[in-house]
Amino acid sequence: MIDLTIDEERLNRAVQRARERNIIIPTFKQQKDPNLIPGDIKARLKNVGLWDINPLNLFRITWKNEPVSFGGGFDGVNYLEFPKSLTGVDARIIALVGKWFPTGAHKVGAAFGCLVPRLVTGQFDPTTQKAVWPSTGNYCRGGAYDSALLACESVAILPEGMSKERFDWLASVAGEVIKTPGTESNVKEIFDKCWELRRSGEDLVIFNQFDEMGNHLWHYEVTGHAMEEVLGQEMRSTDVYRGVVLTTGSAGTIGCGDYMKKLFPASKVAASEALQCPTLLYNGFGAHRIEGIGDKHVPWVHNVKNTDMVMAIDDEATMSLIRLFNEKAGQEYLAAQGVPEDFIAQLPLLGISGVANLLSSIKFAKYYELGENDVVLTVLTDSMEMYQSRLRELTEERGEFTTHDAVAAYHQHLLGQSIDYVQELTYYDRKRIHNLKYYTWVEQQGKTHEELQDQWYKPDYWTSIHNQMEEIDDLIEAFNERTGLLAADE
Repeated sequence: MIDLTIDEERLNRAVQRARERNIIIPTFKQQKDPNLIPGDIKARLKNVGLWDINPLNLFRITWKNEPVSFGGGFDGVNYLEFPKSLTGVDARIIALVGKWFPTGAHKVGAAFGCLVPRLVTGQFDPTTQKAVWPSTGNYCRGGAYDSALLACESVAILPEGMSKERFDWLASVAGEVIKTPGTESNVKEIFDKCWELRRSGEDLVIFNQFDEMGNHLWHYEVTGHAMEEVLGQEMRSTDVYRGVVLTTGSAGTIGCGDYMKKLFPASKVAASEALQCPTLLYNGFGAHRIEGIGDKHVPWVHNVKNTDMVMAIDDEATMSLIRLFNEKAGQEYLAAQGVPEDFIAQLPLLGISGVANLLSSIKFAKYYELGENDVVLTVLTDSMEMYQSRLRELTEERGEFTTHDAVAAYHQHLLGQSIDYVQELTYYDRKRIHNLKYYTWVEQQGKTHEELQDQWYKPDYWTSIHNQMEEIDDLIEAFNERTGLLAADE
């Protein structure tokens, strides 16, 4: 469970800091349902940009922001449904859109779920301690942003090979940026840096998304609830929800699958990764280009026992498709194939991992031979706003993207997507993947064998975490009450 032990001395300092900086913290309930946000806060947000370093933007950590860059209010969940002319399958594939979070990615929510429980219990003191955010990209961006909003010093750690956009933005937000060797799948090097910082004696708290259960809980509650709402809006009386399909990096987002299975016990949870780094599928390893996923280990926060399928996506497919979706020749060819032009205009909402999630959903639909009344859900973590440098690099490496390239990408990687590299998991397949946690978490990162066993054998291990949301909300409300800021607004 998430430790909610109160440290009164540190909590007093955290409350004082929040009072001085005019910081009000939203509850999970408000992130799920912005109708619960006080009217005065909504009114003040009319003068705040989506990415501004302003504590009010804590209330924009939700799937329901109005899709504008400045002054937006709240509406329904941001999502889109992919047309058959693009996917080549009859199944309805629907994706939640992450671009309209502050920082342009939903990881700002996962970071909130890790930091805030420590802040409102006094386990993290923003006046003396630094918040350390180890990541391969968006999570450390979200953590640095949340830290800035909550008046905390931050340290972002990520591999040196990640996209230029990430580093450029972090330089203006994070207190310190540490580059570690490698690229997407070099997480061991990030963990090693964390141990080095621990041994330095500096006063800091490491918020490791791969083992912080606040990551899992935020997605279980907030992302899961958003998916439930989308189904309520979109499902016809003849439709059947079949499952959620997600690539895994920290495996936080896939926590929404636990929530959806509670509502739809017959539904499935499918986890996807890069073919070049098939850890879940083959106990494999390697470097790849799908930024945000596939990190050569099984995260502590992944409830593997609740995962029904694993699959792998060739990273060449994702790199070809970001060109198809964003280059002029690609968009023109898609229009000629009957993809609606208004939908083509939305294709930049898919970042690289979003493309991988789309391809994984197509595989899922083909594997189970799903029809027009079957609904599959996925997530677009971020958008191409994070990867314009990758498009330029591909042009430098391969030349201009032509109609010939568009034909090949569309027919090979979309219509030609196969059910290769897909495995339905038996009980012992799941246990095989779960057991891989031992080598990272028990041998290297200080977890216990007993808790590893509890994750598998203890019936209420995961539900006890899920049941903590209300207690955390109570602590947030108590924190806000002590600052007196909400009362002042009223």
